[in-house]
Amino acid sequence: MEMNEFIEKFAEAVDMEVAGLTPETEFRTLDEWDSLSYLSVIAMMDEEYECQIETAEFKKLKTLAALAEYIESHK
Repeated sequence: MEMNEFIEKFAEAVDMEVAGLTPETEFRTLDEWDSLSYLSVIAMMDEEYECQIETAEFKKLKTLAALAEYIESHK
């Protein structure tokens, strides 16, 4: 998976600008992050990557890179 493409899809799901997002971004610290963002990212993972994740597993992920790695390993 191309990281820049994943970051763009994440930004679209969370309804924010891509500028400033890096693989090391801790997505839960973003001002835009809320429960709706969580649901949007879960839906994006399912629709774009056919990857489902349990809430407990999602809570373990901190960065965009970790999220992308999870998707890659669970396709």
